[in-house]
Amino acid sequence: MVMSGENAGHEPVGGPGNQPGGGPGNEPGSGSARGFGHGSGHGSGHARQRPSAPLGLRERKKQLTYQAVSDAAIAMFLERGFDKVSVAEVAAAADISKPTLFRYFPAKEDLVLHRFADHEDEAARVVAGRPSGDSPLDALRRHFLDGLDRRDPVTGLCDVPEVLAFLRLLYGTPSLVARMYAYQGRSEAALARALGGGVSERLAAGQIVAVLRILALDNWRRIDAGESADRVYAGAVQAAEDAFVQLRTGLEPRPRG
Repeated sequence: MVMSGENAGHEPVGGPGNQPGGGPGNEPGSGSARGFGHGSGHGSGHARQRPSAPLGLRERKKQLTYQAVSDAAIAMFLERGFDKVSVAEVAAAADISKPTLFRYFPAKEDLVLHRFADHEDEAARVVAGRPSGDSPLDALRRHFLDGLDRRDPVTGLCDVPEVLAFLRLLYGTPSLVARMYAYQGRSEAALARALGGGVSERLAAGQIVAVLRILALDNWRRIDAGESADRVYAGAVQAAEDAFVQLRTGLEPRPRG
C-alpha cells in the first residue's frame, strides 16, 4: 500500500538538472514537439516550481546549445526516421564536432529524450513542495489532474500535431523506448528519496511511477487512434481517479456493493 501521510518525509530533493551530459534543467513544457518540455504554451510538466537562480552567461550558452542540437536532431529524425540519421549528420547540422555532441549527449537516444530530462524529478519535486497537511498522493493526484486539464503532453492528453509526431517517433523506435526506462528509473529513485528513502518508500515510488506512465500511455494511444484530447479528457480523469484510489487501497479487490 502506498504511504499517504505522516510517514512520508518532507526533505527537499535535488532540483532540475538530471539531463544527459550534465546540462542544466529545462524550462516548463509547451504543447509543441519543438517545445516538449520547454518554453510556454500548453502547460508545463511542473507544479509550484521553486524559483531558480539566474544562470550565468556560460550556463545560458550551454543551455542554448543543448536546445539547438536537440531541435536540429529531432527535426531530422521526424523527417527521415531515427535509425536513418547518423550522429555525424546531426553534428554537422548543428555546426559542432561529433566529439562535442557526445559531450552534451552521451547517446544518440538522448538527443530525443533530452526533452524529458526536466521531468525526471518532477514527481519528487511535487512531493517535496506540497502544502503542509497534504499527503504525497494528494499532491501527485492534484498535479496529474491539473496536467490533464492543461493538456500537458507529459500526461499523454495532447493532440497538438507536433506533439503527436514527436510521441510517434518516441514510441515507434525501440531503442528510444528502451532508453526511456532509464529516465523512469531515475524518476523512481528521486521520488523514493522524497518519500523517505526506505524499502516501503521505494516500493511506493515504483507503483506511483508505473501508474503515471500507464495513464499517459493509454491517453496517448487513444489520441493516436484518432480521438481528440477533449473527447478523451473525461475518461482520462476517471482513469486517474481510479488509479489513485488503487494506489491508496492496494491491490486487493474492492468489495462489491
